[in-house]
Amino acid sequence: MMKRKGLLAFFNNREFDKWCYVYFDTGLLYRYTKLLIIFGGLVRMAITIRLASLDDAKALLDIYRYYVEETAITFEYDVPTLEEFTGRMRSIMAFYPYLVAEEDDKIFGYAYASKFHPRAAYAWSAEATVYLDKVARGKGVGRQIYGKLEDYLTQMGILNLNACIASTDVEDTYLTNGSEKFHRALGYQLVGKFHDSGYKFNRWYDMIWMEKMLGEHGADVAPVKSIHEITKKSLTFMS
Repeated sequence: MMKRKGLLAFFNNREFDKWCYVYFDTGLLYRYTKLLIIFGGLVRMAITIRLASLDDAKALLDIYRYYVEETAITFEYDVPTLEEFTGRMRSIMAFYPYLVAEEDDKIFGYAYASKFHPRAAYAWSAEATVYLDKVARGKGVGRQIYGKLEDYLTQMGILNLNACIASTDVEDTYLTNGSEKFHRALGYQLVGKFHDSGYKFNRWYDMIWMEKMLGEHGADVAPVKSIHEITKKSLTFMS
């Protein structure tokens, strides 16, 4: 029996794609698309989700590099240095959950929450961010890692989870509205749109804010706990 890793590689292989084309090139090409959809829905990665450490920084930066250089999903122009990226991780991990999704010791994505606004009254709101390796998209990894992120944030006492997402009225090779659709499927709602707010690859892109409520907004609210209070781990796990 083919191992999962080998099976996943087979379905992602161009030879499999060519085989499907040849096999169904007899007036039944519509079934080729249907076959890929079926296989795509069946092949799921055996993902393990854990808290990140600073040792993961290089692997995460390698994932992020693609989004900086080849997409408008992030409005960042230049890939940060490993030192800068590690510093960003350290700052976020001091209070919020920073998660990685891995299979067979290889990292295929990461997600984290960060401070929504520095003012004290915003303490019960957080911003969610997720980036996946290209081969992991469409295989349920994003949904799994976001689910774990929301679990942690709910335990911490976060009530509002917000997402800042690049958006466009005309999709191109650099940006589709897949992220907005993904967040809608997870229960996020559109709450605001900023038109032509980001310029990258010689064109303007919009930016939208989406939100998801994680808890009830009562008159009496407990202080938000850090991820370390929830997991009972000290800052030493970051080294």
